[in-house]
Amino acid sequence: MIAKILYLIVVLIHLYIVLLEMVFWKRRAARVFRMPQALVEQTAPMASNQGLYNLFLVVALLLGFALSDPRLSTAFAAYALGCVGVAGIWGAWTVSPRIALVQTVPALLALAARYFGI
Repeated sequence: MIAKILYLIVVLIHLYIVLLEMVFWKRRAARVFRMPQALVEQTAPMASNQGLYNLFLVVALLLGFALSDPRLSTAFAAYALGCVGVAGIWGAWTVSPRIALVQTVPALLALAARYFGI
């Protein structure tokens, strides 16, 4: 049960990221990322592209949650959580350490909980 809750938290975090980057960038990025509005406008196409990649992660996460075959479910879950963890590390290194707390920590907790069956 804990593993499912942690897993769904990772899904929800990434759904939020997708919506922020693809839909609400021009309205929310200045406040969320403390960016000047001019930079928000310039980076909107790039953010939308990043949002699409995050959507691919959400799809993989949902497949890992919903597939009835335990081997496929485990494979998708492990792949998606691993990708989220690595992306969070890269983001922490290149952008802000806060990204590791938002992405990597929940992904690794969900992966560990799923692995240990808790």
